[in-house]
Amino acid sequence: MPKESTYHFIPKQFIENNTDFPSLMTHLEQAFSNRMIIVPKRHHHELLNKSHSSSTLLIMPAWENGHDAGIKIVTVNPDNTKHTLSSIQGSYLYTDALTGQKKADIEATSLTAYRTAATSALASKYLSLKTADSLLMIGTGMLAIPLILAHHSVRNLKKVFVWGRNIQKANDIVDRLKNQTFEISSTHSIEKVFDQADIISAATLSKTPLIKGEYLRPGQHVDLVGSFKPDYRESDDQCIIRSTLFVDTVQNINQSGDLAIPIKKGVISIGNVEADLFDLCGGNNLGRKSENQITLFKSVGYALEDLAAARYYYHLFTNVHQQETLSS
Repeated sequence: MPKESTYHFIPKQFIENNTDFPSLMTHLEQAFSNRMIIVPKRHHHELLNKSHSSSTLLIMPAWENGHDAGIKIVTVNPDNTKHTLSSIQGSYLYTDALTGQKKADIEATSLTAYRTAATSALASKYLSLKTADSLLMIGTGMLAIPLILAHHSVRNLKKVFVWGRNIQKANDIVDRLKNQTFEISSTHSIEKVFDQADIISAATLSKTPLIKGEYLRPGQHVDLVGSFKPDYRESDDQCIIRSTLFVDTVQNINQSGDLAIPIKKGVISIGNVEADLFDLCGGNNLGRKSENQITLFKSVGYALEDLAAARYYYHLFTNVHQQETLSS
């Protein structure tokens, strides 16, 4: 009979304190390379609130036959900032695919933030200039710090700029990262520092474009993480037209306004997407082709990323737990 597995709860604090981005990226790269993980299309539902605003319910399963499985259930509520809560709330159930036994319940807010940041950094490995040493972080939510640190793990950043609608939140991020090896500062204007950034990363819930194509310069890499709804977008049409486009997966393109809107308008077609992470990690596409190329990665969100991250955190947690048990 199969041995009964040990069940763990993996909290937010463990994820935040123990993530090694290069190791997490390796798990993601392996998952995108082997094509063994099965990922059904995610459930995407709107939950209307009393104020007539809405939360989005996402249900995202993935599994590898005979190995492991997981399902993430999260809600995304932009109004949570009014309650000093993260916009993303939820849980990830990690199980044994052979027996169905629960292996771990993982706090999904941090799981999502850190796997998303690692996915963007993995794309940057293929798409940003190897000499890139400056980053503009647009957005001050829960993804900002993981994204900055993840990008820094791939490119040796020397200068980081942080922009947000609330300058105090930008200043708070600057203060929290002041002891890092890079110079970091907040900015009141995206346009003022746009030309100084080799990598532009955006993680917002904006419905209007923040990154405008007219400001792009040759060699820049754009990393779009927000825009998870068809009417949300962080970039304008000109930005999309001027860039060589890459995504994590084409499966959920119609749920991101950054691509869905220009496709609907006829500005681009799905055929304009150069490659996805399966192509990049599998060696079917080499990514950046020249120093002058402008590359754009749209992180649509994919349950494969959650399962790969769950594997990473489960093994990391059990190893730490075993070491603590042996030393006690």
